Amino acid sequence: MARGLQTTRGEIPDPDNRRGVEATAERRLTITNKVGLHARPAALFVQTAARFKDTRVEVVKDGLVRDAKSILGVLTLGVSQGTMITVRAEGPQADAAVAALTDLVSRDFDE
Repeated sequence: MARGLQTTRGEIPDPDNRRGVEATAERRLTITNKVGLHARPAALFVQTAARFKDTRVEVVKDGLVRDAKSILGVLTLGVSQGTMITVRAEGPQADAAVAALTDLVSRDFDE
């Protein structure tokens, strides 16, 4: 066997390491909306994340990770005005999901 090419039975090496690797994206955002991520803004946040069905989307605050597609998950973070969150996504639409949530937050949830 050639040096540096280790394989297990029946497996073909993937020199570009593409197989099984999901696209990921992440962005830190500051919530400037007066009410933070309460009822209506949280619902918009969750609805936006849910559009990306084949992509896992999470929101992180102070080390607490929640599913961005879960209204209870988002609400229990207690995100108020001025809070910094991280939005991260993994899957085929990771970049689009993070971009859509970034746009929503930057527009102050259209309030």
